[in-house]
Amino acid sequence: MTVVVRGLDVALGGRPVLRGVSLDVPGGSWTAVIGPNGAGKSTLLRAVLGLLPSDGDVTVAGTDLGRLKPRQRARVVAYAPQNPNLPPGMTVFDYTLLGRSPYIPHLGREGARDRAIASDVLDRLDLTAFAGRPLDHLSGGERQRVVLARALAQQTSVLLLDEPTTALDIGHQQQVMELVDQLRLSDGLTVVTTIHDLTLAGQYADDLVLLSRGRVAAAGAPSDVLTREAVEEHFGARVHVSSGPGGRPVLSLERE
Repeated sequence: MTVVVRGLDVALGGRPVLRGVSLDVPGGSWTAVIGPNGAGKSTLLRAVLGLLPSDGDVTVAGTDLGRLKPRQRARVVAYAPQNPNLPPGMTVFDYTLLGRSPYIPHLGREGARDRAIASDVLDRLDLTAFAGRPLDHLSGGERQRVVLARALAQQTSVLLLDEPTTALDIGHQQQVMELVDQLRLSDGLTVVTTIHDLTLAGQYADDLVLLSRGRVAAAGAPSDVLTREAVEEHFGARVHVSSGPGGRPVLSLERE
């Protein structure tokens, strides 16, 4: 499903954080939102989801998300936050089952179909062996997969991921990114992620959106956005940009 954002403004505590942000995410594609710290990347995802008050329009497949109730919206867009609340003692299966909440009646309980969907998601993410394990007994990479499992259990067509590789070593970063890409291709998901690793973003995303000071500074193919000049201007870093597999940009720091 296509995601369209037009003229999004967000102010927090009276301070403007996003100003006139617009973007188009084609259905089935992966768009990565990049930018320096404080640029408004996480705020953008939360505003798209309706978790923050904002001005502007957000539509998914032509449907105005702002007109949907939270439970309806949760059937269209799934969100995996950067720092999720992982209740100590809760099992991996029960946490994944929380993704079925938008489909369970108030004061009702999950049904056989909900449990089957949760089990299927855990199997696809190679987490079945962890189903009965408490969340606080998982490694960082395992926790990231479990957070993704809960989002996938919502069975939406749009997936928003806020810094899915945070605090992971390089091997687990690659595993998570490969997993997201495989799921996107197999399920036709539209994926929007924020990510701080520029090379990682350039290697996996179809398109990049560079936020700087709350505005869109550049948008387009990774090779068009990740230029030496753009990185120096908006990140204050001198880098060498080379062409990697498939012509995708690879960044390395330039030493003085």
